[in-house]
Amino acid sequence: MVFSNGFKPSKTFWWAGALLVMGIYLFAQRPIPMVDGESAGRTIPIEKMFRIIAAENDFARGLYTKEIVGAGKKVGLDFSEKWREADIAAGPLPALFLREAATSIQKTRIPLGLFLGSDFPIAQSNKFVSTQAEHFQAIRVSSKPEFFYAADLKLQAAMFPDLAVAEGCVICHNEHPKSPKVDWKLNDIMGATTWSYPKDKVTLDELMQIIAAYRAGVVTAYDAYLAKAATFAKPPEVGELWPKDGYFLPSRAVFVKEFERRASANTINVLLQPNSEVKATGK
Repeated sequence: MVFSNGFKPSKTFWWAGALLVMGIYLFAQRPIPMVDGESAGRTIPIEKMFRIIAAENDFARGLYTKEIVGAGKKVGLDFSEKWREADIAAGPLPALFLREAATSIQKTRIPLGLFLGSDFPIAQSNKFVSTQAEHFQAIRVSSKPEFFYAADLKLQAAMFPDLAVAEGCVICHNEHPKSPKVDWKLNDIMGATTWSYPKDKVTLDELMQIIAAYRAGVVTAYDAYLAKAATFAKPPEVGELWPKDGYFLPSRAVFVKEFERRASANTINVLLQPNSEVKATGK
């Protein structure tokens, strides 16, 4: 198509336009059902989808870890693996925050799997074994993600290194009574996040729904924390301010807006890259 002013849109232009539509889906309370069969249009290799969703996850985890947990501890907020217990005035640790998001995704029709593992986990259920252990050892050597087909599960998989991005991560693991390793340092590879999906490519429609499901999961996890914080003997004030400003928590809308600001430009940029040049980091 050529516009009346002589402008002929490039493929990049059309993809950018399509991605504007993505805003309709992101942060929906309930992701729309997956489309039936292969929808029309260009398909996206599964590796690119994994890189996009892993980057989204890095932004969410970094925001929660640094701006909520790290800053929150300095003003008197507490975070615990037992945060669900009624008599514990604490929020979820970063790994448990992501577990809340993963649980939310599992309740949708989006077949996206998420597993947080390590070779030195606090909980033995999170220990890598068999093929996953082999791929994680490769990550320890290269510090790069691993993409593979999990034949036993009949799923495409991608494993991304989890780094100790904040001093709180190091302190928490080093001081935990069940930790099998107590000499973690900042920026160490502490484990890996493994994503799985049953197809080797997705359509743009499917990608939008996958991102929407992930972001809705993040919102669900943050809502759970806000609900718990409201039960504290001294609840933090919820609104426009963050823990760095004092004994405050951002509202859902404020938290989502900041997450979207950090994540969305990267997601669009990665999608617009040629498939052979995908280098998203999510950092």
